[in-house]
Amino acid sequence: MSHILPITTSQESSQPVPLIDLVAQYGTIRDEVQEAVHRVFERQSFVLGEEVSNFEDEVAEYCDSTHAIGCASGSDALLLALMALEIGPGDEVITTPYSFFATASSIARTGATPVFVDIDPSTYNIDTNRIEAAITRRTRAIMPVHLFGQCVDMDPIWRVATQHGLAIVEDAAQAIGASYRSRKAGVLGSVGCFSFFPTKNLGGAGDGGLVTTDDKDLASRLRRLRVHGDIGGYTHVDVGINSRLDALQAAVLSVKLKHLDSWSEARRENDRNYGELFQEFALNERVQSPTEVPERHHIYNQFTIRVPGVRDEVLKRLRERQVGCSIYYPKPLHLQECFSSLNYKYGDFPEAERAAAETIALPIFPELGAERQRIVVRELHHVLAEIDAEMYPSVRRAA
Repeated sequence: MSHILPITTSQESSQPVPLIDLVAQYGTIRDEVQEAVHRVFERQSFVLGEEVSNFEDEVAEYCDSTHAIGCASGSDALLLALMALEIGPGDEVITTPYSFFATASSIARTGATPVFVDIDPSTYNIDTNRIEAAITRRTRAIMPVHLFGQCVDMDPIWRVATQHGLAIVEDAAQAIGASYRSRKAGVLGSVGCFSFFPTKNLGGAGDGGLVTTDDKDLASRLRRLRVHGDIGGYTHVDVGINSRLDALQAAVLSVKLKHLDSWSEARRENDRNYGELFQEFALNERVQSPTEVPERHHIYNQFTIRVPGVRDEVLKRLRERQVGCSIYYPKPLHLQECFSSLNYKYGDFPEAERAAAETIALPIFPELGAERQRIVVRELHHVLAEIDAEMYPSVRRAA
């Protein structure tokens, strides 16, 4: 029972620690953002236009991509990418069951079928060793998800995609600024898809998304598809959708993009601090920290730990102590009711199911600060010690 934590009491006063604090970040860039927003209102050009094209160019340069196409959300970015690749009814797309819902829903919305492959338990990303066995004559694409801000092992995916003539659609919604062998997320496949939901490392003042590609023809098709397939003059060559990036979002995001690397580095520093604090509070045997794989630059969109066996109780008690925490994601996609027609069942993807049952995300936002980070770890220590005392009272008495 060496994993049981000693019961300690703390005289330190606690303050609430949010999971995410967007107000703190805004305070550091308020003047820049207000100037950018004011500029848009002065021009009265709110949809696409110069602000959007400038931001697209900036993201393309940042990711080292030839083309960047803004759209209304990360969910639409995935959908547009699949539409541009002409994936539809009768086709299959291989992806992970442990991700945000849009990963699989974008596939289903085209009429194609999501085919799930279990995850690597150390990274939470798709297990690349299992992909080839899932390929059938109907497979058209692979959709790896760079979950929580760490890139998937892309070499095996490139090899199998080339061998079978498959497209690669990167779900990089949580990974702008992450890299794999010095190449940025977004240029590791046929197309890369980003989300600018406000809580992302690069978050807007509402929804927003973007697709990157080096394929000129694919980029042209994406630009058409986001405006109902219109090539101008109300002439439609595709049945597209309405998914345009607002100029206000582009203006805000352009301001934030300049700070992205420093914010991501602050998150990485918070990860290092958590490692030191877990050691100080003797949590290493009870808590599994995130793994950063060599040759990958993790940007920690989430800081996800495992607490086997007692996750839900830990979540409940941390929240009672006003420590922000959340679960990403409590139910794998293959067990969602809306995908019951795919005939998956509990036990089909045990690693995804185990991750869904064991993981908690703790605060990692750049402005967290050393004092609040210590509070998070101290309260986690106290919660686990309490649970241990309740679960193993005889061991406690003996100690």
